[in-house]
Amino acid sequence: MPFARIDMKKGKDAAYRQQIGLAIYEAMLDVGVPKNDRFQVINEHDDANFMFDPTYLGIARDDDLVIIQITWNEGRTLDQKKALYRGIVDRLAKAPGIRGENVFISLVEVKKENWSFGNGIAQYAV
Repeated sequence: MPFARIDMKKGKDAAYRQQIGLAIYEAMLDVGVPKNDRFQVINEHDDANFMFDPTYLGIARDDDLVIIQITWNEGRTLDQKKALYRGIVDRLAKAPGIRGENVFISLVEVKKENWSFGNGIAQYAV
């Protein structure tokens, strides 16, 4: 079960934001996330609340930076994670046209029992 938090500067329209969400969801499907397991929050920030280094690790970022944090179950391989990163970047390049340098991804891995999808039940707890 992934949960994606997507952060960016204010100023993009709803279609742009929807394309980002869809690209991330499709890339997660490609690495084995179940169909319809789509939970995302997109947050927009003004300049004072969106800070980043424009050249950290020699990567040239600009104001179109998108920060993506995905919380999901632990246990995926390094190859799956790399495929996810590449899939997200490739899809975002196509639509809505975000440069790879402007895609920052962070994965947070948790145990399955740390989810409740509703009704106060830990559906994945064994």
